[in-house]
Amino acid sequence: MVTSFSDFAIRLSYSDLPDELLHILRRSFTDTIGVAAVGSTTQLSKISRKGALAMFGVGTAGASGMLMDGRRVSPAGAAMAGAFTIDSIDAHDGVTPCKGHAGSALFPALLAMAESEASQGRALDGGRFAEILAVGYEVSYRAGRTQHATCADYHTSGAWTAVGVATAGARMLGCTTEQIRHAAGIGEYHGPRSQMMRCIDFPTNVRDGVGWGAPSGVTAAYLAREGFTGAPALTCESNEAEEFWHDLGDAWRTVEDTHYKAYPCCRWAHPSLDAVADLMSENTLNHTEIEAVEIRTFHYATRLAGHAPQTLDDFSYAIAFPVAAMIVRGQVGVEELTEQSLRDPDILRISHATRLIEDDHYTKISTDKRWADVTLVLKDGRRFQSPPCSPRGDPDSPLTDAEISEKFHMLSDPVIGRDRALEIESLSSEFDSLGTSEFARLIALCTAST
Repeated sequence: MVTSFSDFAIRLSYSDLPDELLHILRRSFTDTIGVAAVGSTTQLSKISRKGALAMFGVGTAGASGMLMDGRRVSPAGAAMAGAFTIDSIDAHDGVTPCKGHAGSALFPALLAMAESEASQGRALDGGRFAEILAVGYEVSYRAGRTQHATCADYHTSGAWTAVGVATAGARMLGCTTEQIRHAAGIGEYHGPRSQMMRCIDFPTNVRDGVGWGAPSGVTAAYLAREGFTGAPALTCESNEAEEFWHDLGDAWRTVEDTHYKAYPCCRWAHPSLDAVADLMSENTLNHTEIEAVEIRTFHYATRLAGHAPQTLDDFSYAIAFPVAAMIVRGQVGVEELTEQSLRDPDILRISHATRLIEDDHYTKISTDKRWADVTLVLKDGRRFQSPPCSPRGDPDSPLTDAEISEKFHMLSDPVIGRDRALEIESLSSEFDSLGTSEFARLIALCTAST
């Protein structure tokens, strides 16, 4: 067992990474780039890339291509644009105990830094990138757990992923243990302390904060390398944090806590989606038979907007409309993200007839898992109620590798083409075994324009 997070960050080697952890990192690589592909088609992504070009020119750190774009900016700029691109479609990997996401910040930030390092003659191979990525996930997840346990407000993922990106980024830059401590402190101090429920109550482009957490972490790593000092990261080094860090190096939170999404919307809607999909199938129901829908779930979930979403942001933080889409179409996928779907009269009829009911028991137990049940009320008076449901994709009910692959191609093929998608999938699914030239090819495929 290591003595501190900075020791862990600097000493972790590829031989320390267990097979189950590598499996998660490979799945997350493929899954996240698939989300980036479809995310690149959104207005949010286009705005953020335009903003990166305006604000983050190439400097002495080297150039980085923006995900699915190809134009080159600074590593911080590519991290910002890439994180917003991924976060624009709520389908990326997550961590339920932290009520958030790490991969949406880590991949765009660390890939951007890896590309800039290569442009300076310090190319990474896949094994070294796996070490750095593992540091990023472990530090992010533990910092997130600490923050949720010690802060009264519910902050976005950008707040704690800034710490993970800073730590992993400093490791990539060859920083000392003391510089890594400073990087984490800078990332935490300057990272966004954005309140998640503000975006859930009023869905907008700000999303989960990773669009600013990722560049905050990147900037912190470069500043620390140059000698900039930062206050100790409370999420890593305070007395209150110790319970979340004591088994660092012995246990892997990345393996225990990472989940994958079957649907491109907030995780809090997923137990209801799974429940209604089963009810419709098991009882051979047609949407024309449905009079009303009752969803019992935990408190935060009842605050999700969404009976008549006007934008993709509204859809992402909704339950009623995605559930209605599942009832009408039997799926919630890329086609349900379109403006035409948002105006579908059949979906809107059922969405408006959906009632969200706060359940005290579900609120109490929705900590490491999310819970809901659904009742379908038919026009003939019959009622069909599901058992309590938690989402598919959780560690105890994982999506298969085949399902991850199917999701990846559903999201990416229409945007980047089947051939490019197949090559990305092939390389990302074994990224940790790639040499420097092959890993550079993978980055090039992820950053090329669509």
